[in-house]
Amino acid sequence: MYKIIMVTLLFFVCGNAVADQGLQALTITSNPDGSQDYSVTLQVLAMMTALSFIPAAVIMMTSFTRIIVVLGILRQAIGLQQTPSNQILVGMSLFMSLFIMAPVYNQINDRAITPYLNEEMTSIQALSEAKEPLKAFMLSQTRIKDLETFAQIAGHTKLDKPEDTPFLVIIPAFITSELQTAFIIGFMFFIPFLIVDLVVASILMAMGMMMLSPMIVSMPFKIMLFVLVDGWGLVMGTLAKSFGLGV
Repeated sequence: MYKIIMVTLLFFVCGNAVADQGLQALTITSNPDGSQDYSVTLQVLAMMTALSFIPAAVIMMTSFTRIIVVLGILRQAIGLQQTPSNQILVGMSLFMSLFIMAPVYNQINDRAITPYLNEEMTSIQALSEAKEPLKAFMLSQTRIKDLETFAQIAGHTKLDKPEDTPFLVIIPAFITSELQTAFIIGFMFFIPFLIVDLVVASILMAMGMMMLSPMIVSMPFKIMLFVLVDGWGLVMGTLAKSFGLGV
């Protein structure tokens, strides 16, 4: 996990540029009366501020968004309100994201983190190198329509190719595309369970059992259907393949 934190800090911490100029993190000033004053430089302030961006970066700049939305829709389709719990869904999404994003993080580690820790490049150079693998991943998952929309909003109307799009324009386009893709996948997962609900509701109406909730009757059948077709394996495999893994 320390590598992920390092990557995020490379993106949001600009205070390291100050460190390259020889400034210390903590400055001690001696007063005439013998007392001492302590002051923290902007570098430490920038680092502490960057920590608040780590959750947003993990959620919005990786595969996490698509996975958690699909799992939430799947739970709703089955009719289970609290099972699996939110903590389990978030944990599953997090570790699936680590699995899917591992090749990207390995590239960032080889191109930016390791050389930076070995003092072979400056923080600015490491930042530039670390952005490229993540930018390539986000572009591969972003729809051209969304990319063009946000590029026009930002005033970048003369881009020759998607790779020329600024990083800050790619991020909202990537998030929009991820939500769109997640809803499409969630819709495909929802259809079989909806059919089960319709069949059960029709049978209950034909039998005159109007007072019995169709959801209560259909839920065991939907759970049994999900287990018989190895639902969790299909869901996780589909999510991984939707990012190009195993293709």
